[in-house]
Amino acid sequence: MSVQSSAPRRRLDPDERKAEILAAARRLFGTGTYSSVSTTDLANEAGVARGLINHYFGGKRGLYLEVVRQMMVIPAPVTEHLPKTTVEQRLAISVDRWLDVVERNREMWLTAIGPEAIGRDPEVEEILAEGDEIAADRVLEAAMMTEVTEGRETLRAIIRSYGSMIRAASREWLVRGTLSRSDLHVMLTDVILHVLTTTFPNVLAAQDAD
Repeated sequence: MSVQSSAPRRRLDPDERKAEILAAARRLFGTGTYSSVSTTDLANEAGVARGLINHYFGGKRGLYLEVVRQMMVIPAPVTEHLPKTTVEQRLAISVDRWLDVVERNREMWLTAIGPEAIGRDPEVEEILAEGDEIAADRVLEAAMMTEVTEGRETLRAIIRSYGSMIRAASREWLVRGTLSRSDLHVMLTDVILHVLTTTFPNVLAAQDAD
């Protein structure tokens, strides 16, 4: 894969430069594959010397893993500054914000959850596990359930399972076109609300019965 330089080199501080490199990597990995994108391609797209990619990320692999982490870890703004309203409304807003993130980064999201990434190696699996744990934190925050102690690990396991459904549902939306964004918003909001208010208590009751 050969890519001509698309960005002139400018004097930026380290954080800005890293952000530009990451943005370029999202574009290239989103339209290609890990193996089809070279370090030279990435440097040209970002308008930097190859050495800077090695300096900031340790090379192409480190940069790819960081891009995957960015996509799989739900950003804090998804659940920050939610209104003091009903749990259903807070969850609906959070789902809508998450859909915004995925829609803006459609190709890279699909790359991150695609066959080449999922289960590809232990480091990718570790990122997916990290993303699932942070997603559980975000859901509990949106649902105002951060103080739940009884059955907490069971609750987190149920939410992590919901995360796997989200990845599958997003492919129905973005790849197969069988669900619209509106369909997905309704489904994901209704499912997580049901999981938290009905499924989780039923699971606890079943555990008590056993």
